[in-house]
Formats: sequence, C-alpha cells, structure tokens
Amino acid sequence: MAKLPPLNALKCLEAAARSQSFSRAAEELHVTQSAVSHQIRLLEDWFGTSLFERRGRQTVPTPKGEELARSLAEAFDIIGVACKRIAQSDAGPALTIAALPSIATIWLIPRLTRFFAERPEISVKVVYAFHEQALDFEDIDIAILWGTGDWEGCRATRFLDGATVAVCNRALLDREGPLDSPQALLGRPLLHDTDRHDWQTYMRRAGLKHAGPAPGPIFQDFNLLRAAALAGQGIALCPKLVIADDLDSGRLVQVSDVVIKEDHAYHVIEPADPGHRHAAAIAAFKSWLLAAAAPGD
Repeated sequence: MAKLPPLNALKCLEAAARSQSFSRAAEELHVTQSAVSHQIRLLEDWFGTSLFERRGRQTVPTPKGEELARSLAEAFDIIGVACKRIAQSDAGPALTIAALPSIATIWLIPRLTRFFAERPEISVKVVYAFHEQALDFEDIDIAILWGTGDWEGCRATRFLDGATVAVCNRALLDREGPLDSPQALLGRPLLHDTDRHDWQTYMRRAGLKHAGPAPGPIFQDFNLLRAAALAGQGIALCPKLVIADDLDSGRLVQVSDVVIKEDHAYHVIEPADPGHRHAAAIAAFKSWLLAAAAPGD
C-alpha cells in the first residue's frame, strides 16, 4: 500500500475545504485553529504544493486541494458506513429463523414488530424452511415447522395446534350455501393443498365414507391455497389457528364443525446442543413465540 500522509491532517483538510474556514473546521474537530493550520502546512510540505489560498476573509482550497478534499469526503463516507455496519453487527446477537413460507407470511411476520419492540438488542434474519428439507444449525438458529413432532437430532416444542377446518370466503358461502352439513359440501368447489388426501380424510371424518372429494385445483403450498380461498375460488382446509386473523375479520368463514389433523401442529425446532452460540437469543425468541401463540394473545 502506498505511503499515506497522517490521517489527522487529512481530516483537517477535508473539514476546512468543506467549510472554507480553518476556524469552523477547528470547531468541528474540537481542536484549535492553530492546530488545523499546522496540519494543513504539514500536508502542503508532504505534497510539495499549496492546498489552500486566501481570498479576502475566506480560506479556500486550491484546485489540487479541492480534488483531494472531494476524494477524502467519499473515502470518509465509505469508512463511516463500514464502521456503522460493524458496530451494529456487534450490538447484539443475530438470530436466523427458518420458517415454512405459509407460517412466515401469514402468522409470524405480521407479529414480529412486537418482538422487535420487546427485544431490540436481538437482530433477526428470516429465511425459508421447506418441508422435508434437513435443518442445518450451522446456518440457522431456530426453525418453525409443521408435523407431528418426531424430528431427530433437535428439540421440538408444539406451539400452534394444527386442527384443520373447512373455510371459504363470505361471497362464496352466500352463493353456494348453506354449507352447514357435510353432505352440503358434496359437489361444491373444493381447493386442494398438494394433493386430495386431506379432503378424503375430511369426508371420512364427516361420516361420508364412500364419497370422494370433488375435483378442483391443487396448490403447491398453503400460501397459495389460502390466497385462492380468499379470492372465493372454493372451499379450503386450513389450520384454524393459523388463519385466526382471517376468521376474526370475516375474510374467511368456517363452514362446519368437522376437524381433522389434530395430531399435527407447528413446532419450534431448536438445536439439541444447549451450548449453541445463540442459546440466550433462541430462548428469548422461543419464549416470545409461545406467548404470542397463547389463547387470547
């Protein structure tokens, strides 16, 4: 790296050129005016050229002084941004949360503002977790997954029950209804998540052992299924607690009391190692999650 002049002298030059005053530069840098003058003379000796000139009562940079000051201003801005980034990264633990797209979009993200307010010292990164994809706790710290709780090599805590009910939007109910009996769903437009197995289970649970679900569009994940239900395209099977906001607002309406998937739930997945690098932050986020999922929250 090429030899550089003293940093303090460069700071004095940039401040003096910007303010066009040695005295204002001295105030900004909390030094005396004579100290600024000394640093500027040091630079002029170092470069072997004049960097400032007097114009009446003003001290203005020469063309070379102005060129140097402009480059220094850009360099100091870059240094400042880098220092701020490093300082913020050390302000507190950074927590990487892997969540299924559906629970992240519908439930988690709308509530995260409360966590930020309660624990501002914990920075958060939210990434997608995907069904049946192995978790790597070298890359993530905590996850939210759907299942029966039988994950290996980690700790799983049930936090949102998976009890699943049939729902649709109000306009479809007014058009197709009433839908208050299982038989009333026969022949109605049904929406399917991944495959038609859930509606087959629902029909059996409703006592319609020999009835097959009506054909209808299949959606790759629950986010797409919910969007179709909200758009009035059909009746969907959704975990009741996940769409609680939709039900409370009337965007979706439950059409019967039949429930399936009581053995499923959304779980908080943690590393098995209690000495994980972000153990305290993980514990704080898990505690917040469980409180946020509590009835009446």
